[in-house]
Amino acid sequence: QVHLVESGGGWAQPGGSLTLSCVASGFNFSRYSMNWFRQATGKEREFVASIASSEYTFGDNTRYGDSVKGRFTISRDNAKNTVFLQMNSLKPEDTAVYSCNIGPDWSPGTQVTVSS
Repeated sequence: QVHLVESGGGWAQPGGSLTLSCVASGFNFSRYSMNWFRQATGKEREFVASIASSEYTFGDNTRYGDSVKGRFTISRDNAKNTVFLQMNSLKPEDTAVYSCNIGPDWSPGTQVTVSS
C-alpha cells in the first residue's frame, strides 16, 4: 500500500524560501517518477514539478510548471525514499496546499502561505 507523507509547509514572507519533503513507502521508490502539485483556494489543482525515476538517464530528469520555473527545485533521495521541493523567491501567489503524488496516490497536503 502506497503511503505518502509530506512535511515542511508553513509561512514565508515574499522572497523567502521553504523546503517541502515527502516520504514515500509501499513501493519501489527509486523506480518511479514523483510529482508535486498544489491547489490554491478556489482554484484548480496545478502541476508544480516532477522528477523521473533513477532509471531515466537521458538528460534532465526534472520538469516544472511555468509559474515556478527558475524558482523551485525538485530533487530526490532514493536511500531515504524522499522527494524534496525547494521553493525560493516565494510569491503570494504560491500560497496553496502542496501535495506529492505518484499515480493515483496523494499525500494529505501541507499548507504553504506566503504573505507579508
